[in-house]
Order: sequence, then C-alpha cells, then structure tokens
Amino acid sequence: MKRNIHKNNARKNVKRSTTRTANANNHAETETTPTRRRFLEFARSWGVLTVAATGGGWYLVDNFVSTLQELDLSKIGNGIPAVVQIHDPECPRCRELQKQAREAMESFDSNELQYLVANIRQDKGRELAETQRVGHVTLLLFDGNGKRQGILVGVNPSKQLVSTFRRHIKRHGRKEKSAQK
Repeated sequence: MKRNIHKNNARKNVKRSTTRTANANNHAETETTPTRRRFLEFARSWGVLTVAATGGGWYLVDNFVSTLQELDLSKIGNGIPAVVQIHDPECPRCRELQKQAREAMESFDSNELQYLVANIRQDKGRELAETQRVGHVTLLLFDGNGKRQGILVGVNPSKQLVSTFRRHIKRHGRKEKSAQK
C-alpha cells in the first residue's frame, strides 16, 4: 500500500512539473511573440525619446551659439551700448548674476543693447577685468563708442537691471547715434 502511495505521489509530481514547464513555455512564447500592442508601446517609447533628444540637442546648440556670441568682447564699441559681465564660471554668485542679467536682456532688442561676458578664466576676460580694475560679480555699462559709463557690483534682481539698462540706453544709446550722423 505504501508503494502505491509513493507511485501516486510521484505521478502527481511529474504532472505538476510538466504543467509548470508547459505554462512557462507558453508564457515565454507569449513574451517573445510580437504583438501590435507591444510594437506600439515600443514605438511610442522611442518616439518620445527621439523628440526629447532632438529638443535637447537643439537647446544645447542654440545655447552654445549664444554663449559664443556673448564671449566676443570685440563687440564693445561697435555702435551699440553694451553690458559686460565680469564672470567666473565657478562662482555661484556670478552664475546667479548671469541668470538675472540674461532675464533682464529679454526686454531689449539686440540692436538696442548687447550683453557680453568677460570670463576671467580666459585671457581676454581677465585682461578686461584688470584694465577696468574690477572683480567678478560685476556688470560694466559701456556706451556705443566703448567708453565705460557705469559699474554695477553684486547680484541685482532682473527687474532692477531692466530699469538700470533702460536709463543707460536713454543716456548713452540713441543720442550718440544721432550725434555721430
């Protein structure tokens, strides 16, 4: 009788393992078989990733180009008044000032006022800071002829910078253009 019980239990165990194996195989086949839903999920994921990467790439290229233009200190004295930030990229206060100045510059056209950055980690930026006898976290206000007309030291909110820049343009911007003609 004990033998029969062992045989029956062995048969049940074999059936269970066979059923488990069959279920696992069916599940594996289901996972590897492409379905429309899986394809659409895959396409959507890659589509979102592609759009995000393209948008991020466009932003980086645009930001890089504008940063290169900001670093061109030869624009001082080109007939357009300039705001030049004496900037140390490793300084948190300098980065905050840059953020506020860029935000303020959104209120102006590029032919009305230009924003430039003198990076003191580069030779030209360091030379300008030494010539003007100023440290970083500073904005220099130049007229269209390249003559320094003002200095702002420290971080200022963008609203305050907008009003300061407007006064600078009224005093040194358009009048000089009409006087030159």
